[in-house]
Amino acid sequence: MAKFNYFARETLISLRRNLLMTLAGILTVTVSLFLFGGIMLLSRVVDHGTAKWKGGVEEEVYMKVDATQSQISGVQSRLSGDRNVKKFEFISKEKALQEAKKLFKNNSDLFSSISAADLPASFRVVPQRAELTETIADQFRSQPGVDEVNTASKAVKSLLSFTNWVRYLFIGLSLVLLASSLFLIVNTIRLATFARRREIEIMKLVGASNWFVRIPFMAEGLVQGLLGAGLAFGGIYLLKVLLAGLLHNPADFFRGWYVTAGDAGGIGFVVLLLGAAIGLTGSLVGLRRIVRV
Repeated sequence: MAKFNYFARETLISLRRNLLMTLAGILTVTVSLFLFGGIMLLSRVVDHGTAKWKGGVEEEVYMKVDATQSQISGVQSRLSGDRNVKKFEFISKEKALQEAKKLFKNNSDLFSSISAADLPASFRVVPQRAELTETIADQFRSQPGVDEVNTASKAVKSLLSFTNWVRYLFIGLSLVLLASSLFLIVNTIRLATFARRREIEIMKLVGASNWFVRIPFMAEGLVQGLLGAGLAFGGIYLLKVLLAGLLHNPADFFRGWYVTAGDAGGIGFVVLLLGAAIGLTGSLVGLRRIVRV
């Protein structure tokens, strides 16, 4: 208990003694982790929004015009048992004609001599994931009675490429910000240990262990990291409230884009862990030159 009281007292003394550096460290960690958490929160918004697009990717399995009922039933049965298929819809010849007339309603003369029997039946298929589009298409191209399978492969590739690019950009920016936070903690602890180098030398001379000397500085770094992370957590939750308000009545393009309290809470928890880890790691690195193992 006496050691705990000593460590707590020394930590508070060090924080007060270097008040300006402590405040600068806390604020920089706050800004860095807030930007990191904000980027992650925006990434979640993008994930929710693109999930709507990915879930809406469709492909058409067109039967031959003279396909038999047994061939149509065979394709339907196989679609029903395919784990890669999220859902599908059967488009009969009659429904295909209705959709065509609706699509080309300004050119009704095109269908004056066409009947439902002249059009193929088809299946409109939604895969479990956009990446499975071509996999499903390859399975049904050789199915008896199937004429062709149309996919939106180019659109899917462009969508996945864009979302991956955004994700990698977010990760890269986050790593730079985390490195900046760590660098600041290291410099803050180095300045604190340099200012108390004579005191540390005396403690070493009277038999204090390396860990006994380290603990108050580690606690100082931990406090800075946690206080900065706590403030960043509050900023992240405020950002979540602002984003939720902006996306409450979105334009058509942003329908399905949202962010939840669970998203903010999960990211905030990660920010707290990162703040603690940055504080401890920074203090250990900052102590290396003064306190040798």
